[in-house]
Amino acid sequence: VALLEMEENQITLDNLEKGTNNPAFSCMGEERLCEEGDGPCGESKERRGEGKGRFSSYCRKALQPASKAKHFCKAHAKVLRRVVLGLLGLAYLCYFIVACWLNFQRALALVVMTAVVVFFICWSLFKKYCGAKVLLLLSPIWKCFQKSWLWMKWLLWVALLGGLVTWLALDTSRNPEQFISLAGFCFLVLFLFAFSKHHGAVSWRAVFWGLGLEFLFGLFVLRTTPGIQAFRWLGDQIQFFLAYTTAGSSFVFGNVLIEEIFAFQTLPIVVFFSCVMSILYYLGAMQWIIVKISWLLQVSMGTTPTETLSVAGNIFVGQTEAPLLIRPYLADMTCSEIHALMTGGFSTIAGSVMGAYISFGIDAASLIAASVMAAPCALAMSKLVYPEVEESKFKGKASVRLSSGEERNILEAASNGAAASVGLVANIAANLIAFLAVLEFINAALRWFGEMVDIEGLTFQVICSYVLMPVAFLMGADWADSPLVAELLGIKIFLNEFVAYQQLATYKKNRLSGLEEWDGSRKQWISERAESIATFALCGFANLSSIGIMLGGLTSMAPQRKGDLASIVLRALLTGICVSMLNACLAGLLHVPTEVGDCVTFLSTANFSSTSYTMYTCCKQLFASSVLENGTLSFTGAWAGVAESVLCLTQCCGHYNHTSCVG
Repeated sequence: VALLEMEENQITLDNLEKGTNNPAFSCMGEERLCEEGDGPCGESKERRGEGKGRFSSYCRKALQPASKAKHFCKAHAKVLRRVVLGLLGLAYLCYFIVACWLNFQRALALVVMTAVVVFFICWSLFKKYCGAKVLLLLSPIWKCFQKSWLWMKWLLWVALLGGLVTWLALDTSRNPEQFISLAGFCFLVLFLFAFSKHHGAVSWRAVFWGLGLEFLFGLFVLRTTPGIQAFRWLGDQIQFFLAYTTAGSSFVFGNVLIEEIFAFQTLPIVVFFSCVMSILYYLGAMQWIIVKISWLLQVSMGTTPTETLSVAGNIFVGQTEAPLLIRPYLADMTCSEIHALMTGGFSTIAGSVMGAYISFGIDAASLIAASVMAAPCALAMSKLVYPEVEESKFKGKASVRLSSGEERNILEAASNGAAASVGLVANIAANLIAFLAVLEFINAALRWFGEMVDIEGLTFQVICSYVLMPVAFLMGADWADSPLVAELLGIKIFLNEFVAYQQLATYKKNRLSGLEEWDGSRKQWISERAESIATFALCGFANLSSIGIMLGGLTSMAPQRKGDLASIVLRALLTGICVSMLNACLAGLLHVPTEVGDCVTFLSTANFSSTSYTMYTCCKQLFASSVLENGTLSFTGAWAGVAESVLCLTQCCGHYNHTSCVG
C-alpha cells in the first residue's frame, strides 16, 4: 500500500506540464502526515502564528521613525522646500562673494549670469504677488493712454521714421557702400510684396514691427560695444563648449582620425549638441526661453500663439523639430499660419548643425545673431507674402501648451538626444556624399558641353556666379567679391548650406593665412565684409532638398492637411530664401570694417616665417607707400623716414609680388 501511495505521489514531467503539484507539499498532504504521525501539528501552527505576529510587530516598531519622518515631510513640504532652497541660495551667495573677492574680472561672466537669473526670479515673484495690484493702480493711466493712442501712434511712427532716415543718411555718407545694402533691403521687401497672395490683406503692423525688431537686434549685435562684446563672448564660450566633444570622439575613434578626417572631426559635434539640447528640453530651459521670445514677438507683431511659438522654436531646433512644439494644433491652423511655420523653418538653422558650422571656422557670433534676427523677419515676411484672410482659432487665445518630452529622468533625456542625432548625422553624411558627387558630375557634364563650343571651365559654380551676381552685389558685396558670394548662394539654394559653408570656411582660412588675394585670374578669398554678408545669407535651410524634408515632417503630423502643405511650400521656400538675404543686407548695412592698427610697429617686430591677414594688409600698405623713381626707392606716408622700411619691404617681397620688388 505504501509503495502504491508513493507511486501516486511521485512528481513526473507529465504532472509538471499539466501544472499538478506534489501532494506531499500541499495542505492536504500536510494534514495527512499529521494524522499518520503522533506530533502536535496544531501547536506548531500556533507557534508559527505567534512568531509571525511578533516579527511584524518588531518591523512596525522599527519602521515607526521612518513613517513619522515621511508624514512630517508631507505635512511640512512647503516649509522644507523653502529651507532647502534658502540653504542652497546661501551657499551660492557665499560662493559668489568669494569668487568676486578673489578675482572680479575672472568672475564677470558669473556676475552677468547671476544678475539675469535674479532679475527673472524677482520679476516672476513681482508678477505673482504684486502684478494684479499694480495693474489696478495703472488702469486709469492705461485708459487715458488708449484714448490718446490714435494720434500718439502716428506721432511715434513719424518720429521713428525721421530718426531712422537721419541716422541712415549720416551713416551711409561715411561708408557709401552701405547704401547699396540699404537699396537691396528695400528691393527684396518690394519683391516679396509683389508676390503677395492677398495684397490688400497685408498686416503692416506685423511687417513693420518684425523688420524693426530685426533692425534693432542687428544694431545691438553689430554696432554697439556691449552687443559686440556679449556675442563675441557667447561665441567663444560655445566654441569652448563644443571642444569638449573631442573627449568623447577621441576615445571612440582615436586622435589621428578626429584630426585628419572630416566625418570624425565635425559630425560628433552634432551628437554632442543634440544630447545637450535634449537635456535642456527635459529641464524646461528651452521651453522657457522659447516662450519668452514668442511672447515678445506675439505682443509686438500681433501674430497668433501657434505660429509665433513655432518660429521662436526654430531659433534653436530644426525645421521638423520646431512644429512638434505645437503638434496638437497643426490640424486647425490656417494656411497663413502654416506658411509662417514653414517660412520660420526655411529661414533658420538648427542648433546642432550650427555647432558643425562653428567647427568649420565660421564666426559663432554671426551665426547666433543671424538665427535670432531671422525669427522676427520670417514672421514679418510670411505675413507680407501670405496675409491672414481666415479666422484663426488661436487668435486671442491666452496660452498654448508646449508639448514636452516623455523622458523620466535626465539620463534618459541625454541618451534619447544622442540616439536621435544618429539619424541626423547619417543624413548629413549621406547628403554630403551624394551632393558633392552630383556636383562633380554636373560640372564634368557642363565642361564637356562647354568644350564643344570652345568655352573652357564651364561649371555649375560659374553659372551661379553670373546669374546671382546682381543679387550678391545688392546685398552689399564688392563687385570683385560678388561672383564668389553668388557662387555660395547658388550652392546653398540648389544643393545645401552645409556644402556652401564648407566653401566659405575655405575662403576665410585662405584670407586669415595671408594668401595672395588673386592667384592669376582666380580669387582665393573674399573680403571681411563679404564674409559677413555670406555668413548671414547662407544661414537657413531654404534649399530645394529641404522641400521633401519639410513636407515629410509636417505631413506625418497632420496628414489631413497634405494638400494645403503642398500648395504652400514653394511660396514659403521663396520667402525663406529672401529672409536670409534680408539678414545679409542688414549685415552689410551695419558692418564696420576692422581697423588694422599700426603697420609700422607690426612689421618692424613681425616674424616673417609665416603669413597672416594682418601681415598681408600691412605689406600692401607698405607697397602702396613705396615709390621707385630712376632706380631710387623712397617711402611716403607713415613709412617716410622709418629706418626699417627697406628691410620690411624686402621681407614682404619674399611672400608677395609687387612692382616695388625688383633687384
